[in-house]
Amino acid sequence: MPQMAPLNWLTLFIYFIIIFFILNVNNYFIFNYPIKTFKIKKIKISLNWKW
Repeated sequence: MPQMAPLNWLTLFIYFIIIFFILNVNNYFIFNYPIKTFKIKKIKISLNWKW
């Protein structure tokens, strides 16, 4: 029945949009950045002026 074709396209469109949304949400929340831990080294520069 050709009258039902728009409903079929709409159903497929909604189906793929939901899958796309679910994949994006999973990709956003599952991805973990590595925690950067670094120590700040203090460099003491001593200038001994000999006049």
